[in-house]
Amino acid sequence: MKSVSSPVEGLFEKLVTFDKSLSKSVYMQVAEQIINLIQRGYLLKGTLLPGTRGLSKLLNLHRNTVVAIYDELASQGWVEILPNKGTFVLVPEQRTAKITAPAQQMDQAYAYSKTTGFPFQTALHLAPTTQATQAKYSVTDGKPDLRLYSIHQFSKWYSAAMKRKSLVPKWNRAWEYTHSIFEQQLCNYLNATRGFHIKPVNILNTRSTEMSLYIVSQLLIKPKDVVLVGQLSNYESNMIFQEVGATIKTIPVDDEGLDVDYIKTHFIRGSIRCVYVCAQRDYPTTRTLSAERRLKLLQLAKDYGFAIIEDDYDYDFQYEGSAMLPIASADANGMVIYLGKLGQSLFPSFQTGFVVAPENLISEAKNYLQLLDKQGDLIQEQMLAELIHEGEIHRLIKKNIMVYKERRDTLCKCLSESFGDKIHVEIPSGGLALWLQFEPKISLVKLAEAAEKQDVFIPKTILYQDKDTCAIRFGFGQLTEDEIKAVVEKLCLAYNALV
Repeated sequence: MKSVSSPVEGLFEKLVTFDKSLSKSVYMQVAEQIINLIQRGYLLKGTLLPGTRGLSKLLNLHRNTVVAIYDELASQGWVEILPNKGTFVLVPEQRTAKITAPAQQMDQAYAYSKTTGFPFQTALHLAPTTQATQAKYSVTDGKPDLRLYSIHQFSKWYSAAMKRKSLVPKWNRAWEYTHSIFEQQLCNYLNATRGFHIKPVNILNTRSTEMSLYIVSQLLIKPKDVVLVGQLSNYESNMIFQEVGATIKTIPVDDEGLDVDYIKTHFIRGSIRCVYVCAQRDYPTTRTLSAERRLKLLQLAKDYGFAIIEDDYDYDFQYEGSAMLPIASADANGMVIYLGKLGQSLFPSFQTGFVVAPENLISEAKNYLQLLDKQGDLIQEQMLAELIHEGEIHRLIKKNIMVYKERRDTLCKCLSESFGDKIHVEIPSGGLALWLQFEPKISLVKLAEAAEKQDVFIPKTILYQDKDTCAIRFGFGQLTEDEIKAVVEKLCLAYNALV
């Protein structure tokens, strides 16, 4: 049996290993492990390390390799090599540590701590909403289908944008600011499609609508400020409002959308900080705010002095008629902050969010963006600017709209055939989701559990149930027509098993 001459040698024998097949040299692998042992208090200041011959024999390494290990440790200041005396650890003494850790702590020599050694403030409103599933099919709240996008085509566009010689000067001009070609093109696009009359000074480009809303909330909302949202509203936006300390109050939503008269009769001037409203279709009910109420809300914002945050999350998906012009397009008094997305008919990496607002707010918002995303994505901006200029954005939107409209109609037909009058569906003029209301009411959580047994995953975030509501925001965009038929069939089986 091999004898161990010292506690340090025993420690090395148990905790120091190396793999000659790795690209990193053996002497660096061992040196880094010894540094780790010193940092974690397994080796104290003044500890005498094994001699080069002894460590060479212990680790079965060439003596020159061991010499290289100690030279590396010495060059980094972890050990001191004294001629005719030996190699000694140099770190400050940690009185509670021992040369050899207790046996039960040996497995912690290279473990990363699971918890901090200091307190910090946890976010009560940012609990994760994701759920794991093994189901074959998943229902979302209305996401596009990535399979519709030609990865080859997008890679060509991206590659072409990367080769533009104008990109390098843009990266090197961090100390100066001029409006980019992308901002000019985005301005032109929004003016042409949404009835705006804006300039680049009115636009902030972000990574996503969520980032846009976060920045706006930081600027606009103070703790205990009142934010009005629909009675059933977007949980993600609510989380952002709550995290900045807002007091959220709900407003009824009927067939004409948000009940603006309710605001006038239940709130007084100066008591509201902002109202969050969806430009095209209310989330989650898909009901459109009527033209009359849009004008009322805009006038009320002016009279009461509150801001309107207008989220136009699904402008690109309009099947019948024309999309409603944003409230912001009629705003002459600077009351509306408009949030939008560009490129929902593009591959996700090429989608971007933006904010349209008066110049003074955009100027301040850019200061926040510098903290969150100073670099941005110049290649993405270059590519999007070219796609707008060449009209490719319009062609992609038109192509995908035809596909999504067929999927919406297929889903409505399948639901009608399978459920009859057990489900009430209001067919929206656009968007990628339906509002399914069950009558009579059932337990939606139990329905989701039964559906998962049928290989269909329905996340809790799209279930809406209280004493007045029993509905699902059922996204169909990511499902093909055949998949829609299979999902509805399985959902019907789950429903029948439940009732």
